[in-house]
Amino acid sequence: MESSFDSQPNSTEKENGDLFSKSFQDIISTLLKGNSWGFPDHLLQYHGFWHSSVFLQGILSAQQQFQAQPADIILCSAPKTGTTWLKSLTYATITRTSYNDSTSPLLSKMPHDVVPFMELDHAHFSTHRHLGIPVLATHMPYSALPKPVTDSGCKIVYICRDPKDSFVSLYLFLSKYQKSQNMQTFNLEEAFEQFCQGVCWYGPYWDHVLEFWTASLEHPDKILFLKYEEMRDDTILYVQRLAEFIGCPFSSEEEEKGVPEKIVKMCSFENLSNLEVNKNGKHRVGGAENANYFLKGKVGDWENWLTPEMAARLDQITMQKLSGSGLTL
Repeated sequence: MESSFDSQPNSTEKENGDLFSKSFQDIISTLLKGNSWGFPDHLLQYHGFWHSSVFLQGILSAQQQFQAQPADIILCSAPKTGTTWLKSLTYATITRTSYNDSTSPLLSKMPHDVVPFMELDHAHFSTHRHLGIPVLATHMPYSALPKPVTDSGCKIVYICRDPKDSFVSLYLFLSKYQKSQNMQTFNLEEAFEQFCQGVCWYGPYWDHVLEFWTASLEHPDKILFLKYEEMRDDTILYVQRLAEFIGCPFSSEEEEKGVPEKIVKMCSFENLSNLEVNKNGKHRVGGAENANYFLKGKVGDWENWLTPEMAARLDQITMQKLSGSGLTL
């Protein structure tokens, strides 16, 4: 729940917050507005990417206030590309000396509760650092990350996914939320058109991916670039790579005891989606139901939703957007 990171602001913080709120309103009044897939508030285009006003306010706040530390690990992704899974695997890996697969907080708390979200929770992240869990997540594009993140020695892990599956997962997630709020669900074809034009949360999707891809080529020691499909194919291998990258590689003794395998099993879609905490309730007031974060997790589920023509169009856009980058999705 949101209250996990809440604290009462003092008068100075409130004054600063009021000033920030006023300047934010001045900023959004000048921004291009886009269709928000049936939600009442428009998406806003800021520096080439589309955001809801709540997340954009969080981005600007983090840019002004967030102070990175060298030990920080920032998990980055566009929405619906494997964020929940990456949070689980990273959290379980970094806390494995404190917990095992029967005592982990992941068994009683949702992954989004144990790994806070920079756009909404950064002001209270120091609590997690003090507990020795310096892991934070964000959907920000690389170009929007606070300067202390890109300038410091902290590690960035990025995950991306086939745009066809990413679109379908995003559409189903938002549709379920709209139904839970007794709203009319947005038409799939209209949503598809918006996605193709780049008008979606933190979109255009391809630009988001390309920014991190390019940065990972320039700073391979600092940015680990992952593909959801490859991780599904050989999760144990990628968990080992992840552990090494974030500075806590598995020892030979841990390997012999099957610790990587236990982490992968505990964080599997089948296990997490069947936990009571992930089947019920909401992790934020007014947010989506926890179960919405565990839809299917399958590779290729887009075939059940997109026509061959829609799939071909997305593939064509992907090929054009990624042309010359050396990246394939």
